[in-house]
Amino acid sequence: MITSVIPKLPFIDKQKTLDFYRNAGFDLIADYGNYLILSSDKVELHFFSFPNLVPQQSDFMIYLRMDNDIEEYYQKLQDLGIAIHPNGKLETKPWNQLEFSIIDPNGTLLTFGQPLK
Repeated sequence: MITSVIPKLPFIDKQKTLDFYRNAGFDLIADYGNYLILSSDKVELHFFSFPNLVPQQSDFMIYLRMDNDIEEYYQKLQDLGIAIHPNGKLETKPWNQLEFSIIDPNGTLLTFGQPLK
């Protein structure tokens, strides 16, 4: 039985990645040098070193579903100076989700979505 999915994402600069995700509310669980594990609530993200990655050419992306407080989280990220993707402002989508997107320092697109009630 599958119980969860844990994305493995690239990092170019470990410290920039740690700073970005800590600001976004994630805690460092483990640092194995070229491999990191971070978590927030029930979400766990793994990161592997990819020093030759060009962020502007990255195809990495994940979707993070939220069960509440997406508007507060959106505002928190803006208050911290984390840029919202130019095409990813908080909006209602046709698939009945309230969503927004950001891009991490490695070029990974993170989309956050909350079901509409």
